[in-house]
Amino acid sequence: MAERDHGIPAESRGIQEDVQGLFQLVVAYFKQETVVPLQSLGRYLGLGLAGALLFGLGVIFLAVGALRALQTETGDTFTANWSWVPYVIVVVGLALGALIVWKARGARNRKASRP
Repeated sequence: MAERDHGIPAESRGIQEDVQGLFQLVVAYFKQETVVPLQSLGRYLGLGLAGALLFGLGVIFLAVGALRALQTETGDTFTANWSWVPYVIVVVGLALGALIVWKARGARNRKASRP
């Protein structure tokens, strides 16, 4: 029986190398098919969440600016018993904006699902 390094027979050494190679191949495949896509998905989600946060803050700032403009630039129109009207106008404006985005998103999804 021919022996290679460390006193292991040649036949056993070949099988052992094959098993190690197979294990390394499985580990590399696992990383390629799971870890790498998850890392790119994490970057994609991180940028999406950051964009959504910034967009949401922008909408809030615009709504507060519109409210303050209605309260200060309209003179005595929205004073006393009418002081609640600027709030209603801003809320209705935000609801209309949300409805427009919702409808546009739904139209895009319907268009994408067509064959």
